[in-house]
Amino acid sequence: MAKVSIDLNMKRVTNDNFVEKAKKLEPKLLEKQVKPIKIVSIGNDGKVEPRADIGELDRISLKKGDSLVLDFGDHQVGYVSLKLKSVGSPQDAPAYLRLKFGEVPKEIKENSEEYNGWISRGWIQEEYIHVDVLPAWLHLPRRYAFRFLEIYAVDTSVKFQVVVEEVVCRAVSAVDMENIEPFSASDPVLRQMDKVSLRTLQNCMQSVFEDGPKRDRRLWLGDLRLQALANYATFQENELVKRCMYLFAGLTREDGAIGACLFTEPEYLVDDTFMFDYSLLFLSALKEYYEATNDKETVEELWPSAYRQIELSRMCFDERNVVSEEAGDSCFVDWKEGLNKQASAQAIYIYVLKDAIAMANAFGQEKLAEKLEEERKRCVSAALDYFWDEKQGVFVSGEKRQISYASQVWMILAGVKAGEEARMLLDRIVELKPEMSMVTPYMNHHFVEALLLCGEKEKAIDYMKYYWGGMLLQGADTFWELYNPDNPQESPYGSSAVNSHCHAWSCTPSYLLRTLTNEE
Repeated sequence: MAKVSIDLNMKRVTNDNFVEKAKKLEPKLLEKQVKPIKIVSIGNDGKVEPRADIGELDRISLKKGDSLVLDFGDHQVGYVSLKLKSVGSPQDAPAYLRLKFGEVPKEIKENSEEYNGWISRGWIQEEYIHVDVLPAWLHLPRRYAFRFLEIYAVDTSVKFQVVVEEVVCRAVSAVDMENIEPFSASDPVLRQMDKVSLRTLQNCMQSVFEDGPKRDRRLWLGDLRLQALANYATFQENELVKRCMYLFAGLTREDGAIGACLFTEPEYLVDDTFMFDYSLLFLSALKEYYEATNDKETVEELWPSAYRQIELSRMCFDERNVVSEEAGDSCFVDWKEGLNKQASAQAIYIYVLKDAIAMANAFGQEKLAEKLEEERKRCVSAALDYFWDEKQGVFVSGEKRQISYASQVWMILAGVKAGEEARMLLDRIVELKPEMSMVTPYMNHHFVEALLLCGEKEKAIDYMKYYWGGMLLQGADTFWELYNPDNPQESPYGSSAVNSHCHAWSCTPSYLLRTLTNEE
């Protein structure tokens, strides 16, 4: 788990003007009625087999211990209703049912009683329900993210059975897939990758850009930035990006620090989690919003909030212009256990300085741009002096001089190494295969961006087919929060039962593929 800064005693400050603007930008969600397409069985290995045609649903009766699994054909986010009746003798006891929702087949087979992860088992999508009188429509109040639904009869009585006559999901999203031109490619893997990326983004676009519709259902800044990039290239629902930016700038810590994530229910509230990299990347997200929309009024209004993150982060540097290890500890960067993030923190600061210089120049603040350029050069020089290992030909991080993919990728994105030197550095780290590999689509996205920055388009496509294509081979309908090709069931939470299998930061192939096409 990332060691982030958690301030339990923080004083929150609200910019009412910003929050009010965000409220007015809340989208009216589109709704679509979706029904299951088949009845299936799922083995203990997660393999899905057809069991019956969906037209036979109302002819299957469930007594105590019986179950059926419905397949909706694709990942859904929405509200579920079931039409139930009883058969046999008159109903002489409540029908006691367990409903279990799964984004992937394996979730249906998980035993929640055995869950021992460190985050709440409340995220496991499982309901135990008594139905006193049948027939009835059962309208579930919670919103679920799922493809599979298991209906299990915990108990009926010996006199009657339960029949599921109909199941309907009222799927919700801020956008419609039908409005998007699919990515045109001769390679079917790339077409499927784009389709699954779009579905991932669509299902995360709710009243805000959620990080995951199953878990955590919050607005995280790192996710938002990547979602926004994918959105600009596809749905172009830019008002939703604007809404989220106003929320982050409107709900801050007393010193102006922008939080890593926000709650939207029961009220708008900044969490007590702060990350060095996420706070800084608000500025990069603002620059990218400006490039996509040319919305000068919004950007000028939010610029002071963005620049404040540089001012706060500057305090984490010593007289050598080297960022502290503590700042690195408060970065996300990746879920990789044991990853030292000091070098990445230095690089991300330089990366954001580059974006700040571009913004200052765009808005006629030449003196500020010059000042920031001088600071950037000092930080680049410090990065080369302190983190570059000439003998090994790689960047190292922390007192133990750890070698990782993350350090090389972010130093390249920041421009500390460029051109042929950067290309050779990527080749070297791939050849070294350090223990500190990459495990999240978030970090893998930045690796692909580094390849593209070095002009390695073919390698970028090959890697996308290896990484996101690996999830496709695992049967992904939407892309996941975490995927380690060497251990597909890996979880940062102690159990894959609570992993999110539709996650915002994994949606970027749609953006990357279109970027590649536009540059050709």
